[in-house]
Amino acid sequence: MLDGRVEHEDSIGNKGIIGQGDVQWMSAGSGIIHQEMPKVDRHRLGGFQLWVNMPRAHKMSDPRYQEVKSGRISEVEPTQGVRMRVVAGSVGGIRGPVQDIGVDPEYIDVRLEPRTDFVHPVTPGHTVFAYLLDGHASFDEEASDVVEDGHLVIFGDGDAVRVRTTDTPARFLLVSGKPLREPIAWWGPIVMNSRKEIEQAVEDYQNGTFIKRRAPTNDRLSR
Repeated sequence: MLDGRVEHEDSIGNKGIIGQGDVQWMSAGSGIIHQEMPKVDRHRLGGFQLWVNMPRAHKMSDPRYQEVKSGRISEVEPTQGVRMRVVAGSVGGIRGPVQDIGVDPEYIDVRLEPRTDFVHPVTPGHTVFAYLLDGHASFDEEASDVVEDGHLVIFGDGDAVRVRTTDTPARFLLVSGKPLREPIAWWGPIVMNSRKEIEQAVEDYQNGTFIKRRAPTNDRLSR
């Protein structure tokens, strides 16, 4: 959540309020029904939602829900003018609270001061992108192409990314993960590997057998 609050509730017993700076990470697994309802007040409401596909071997695992309050997300300052909140992955020995996800994601909220040169290592072969939330910055080696907020930058393969600001600060989400290289089939919010698996999931939902687990842990339908 970037601004405002959202109330979460799901079919495995989780319920709570996600506020500014908080993170929720839900692994749908064999199936979960959930809802996020805006709590309207005088503040703005905004957030960033990322869908991460699960490997075939984990598709029917038990669903999980991780609610991470802002205070549990460590902020590191590796160099002057750089602040990084680590949601998933590791930076400077600090590991993010969202863990045990099949594609080894790195999810970092980065803030750069004006006139800052930022270099961050990434795993070769992983998919890497950045979404610019505020300000503008360059994301190419020559710093020739300035990107404005509201745009997504997809990096080519390599072992590091480089970002530079000019006369204004910038904030962006830096995300990477291991590509699965598996077939993808989807229907609405259900993502599987084949059309047959999608048809089975829809039939399960219509028959009332979609939810395989109801016990509480730590309404939109997802698998």
